Amino acid sequence: MTKADIVDVIAAATGLTKVETEAVVDGFISTVIDAMKSGKNIEIRGFGSFKVKKRKGRMARNPRTGEQVMVDEHYVPIFKVSKDLKHVVDQNLKKMQGESSAS
Repeated sequence: MTKADIVDVIAAATGLTKVETEAVVDGFISTVIDAMKSGKNIEIRGFGSFKVKKRKGRMARNPRTGEQVMVDEHYVPIFKVSKDLKHVVDQNLKKMQGESSAS
């Protein structure tokens, strides 16, 4: 599913225009990015949390040359799924799997 698909679904559900809906979706995304750039975590109950995690520096290997390379300490954005969302996805896909195998 692409951002355009998400905009279409939300616009159809809310009655907003696609332009208005795209502005809201873009606003949400930029808010998440801005918060993470400043080191803040975001928690959306029932969905998950966006966090920034610090990775330690380490020695790595260039797969092409086999040369040892030092990877500096860096920060990475992560998304942790909520237990509720995990459960809903698991149950729904199991149900769908059961329906398709019963055919």
